[in-house]
Amino acid sequence: MKKVILATVFASMLAMPAMAETIRMGTEGAYPPYNFINDKNEVDGFEREVGDEICARANLDCVWVVNDWDSIIPNLVSGNYDTIIAGMSITAERDEVIDFTQEYFPPSPSMYVGLSDSSVDVNGGIIAAQTGTIQAGHVASSGATLVEFATPDETVAAVRNGEADAVLADGDYLMPIVSESGGELAVVGQVGIGGGIGMGIRESDTALKAKMDTAIASMKSDGTLNTMIKKWFGDDALTF
Repeated sequence: MKKVILATVFASMLAMPAMAETIRMGTEGAYPPYNFINDKNEVDGFEREVGDEICARANLDCVWVVNDWDSIIPNLVSGNYDTIIAGMSITAERDEVIDFTQEYFPPSPSMYVGLSDSSVDVNGGIIAAQTGTIQAGHVASSGATLVEFATPDETVAAVRNGEADAVLADGDYLMPIVSESGGELAVVGQVGIGGGIGMGIRESDTALKAKMDTAIASMKSDGTLNTMIKKWFGDDALTF
């Protein structure tokens, strides 16, 4: 009888679905429409939707962790979360410290935005950018005077209060702000820098990277990723 009971228990265990691995998804929560905190105090935006779909396809149980941008890579490396999904462009400099999945968002132009009633020299003026971004690196090498801020909101505020002549950031972030400014702000320049956006992963987590890459590839293949991009960035957005 014991053998029969044990065999039945063993068979039922085999029939049970495998427990999903828990993965902590690190994001900034301050860069709409990529990621932001909604009225329910939850992570929301394009990357929340993309990340949840990636996790579902990879059979991963994902939880979201909010972290300031300026320490987002160090806290990944130290193990405070397992991925970065925060509008982070893939660059050779970052790739020396962490690894990246394939792109889940194609390369898009960065834009300079200043006051609409002012004349801006983007290569010789005072340009605001968020610390640790590809835009800050570009300004520093362009001949302009770089003023850095911890959050993207502060870079736009610097233009409005006269601390900077313009801000350089992702066009997808700045264009809604320009549209809602009532004519106060205008695009005063554009530049192509950096690659597409991928998920940051510790270099040692090769198995996790493979799972994420497979999920992202399947979302590209069946059109799901393009649908999400158009939902959050409009029908004219770059797609795969």
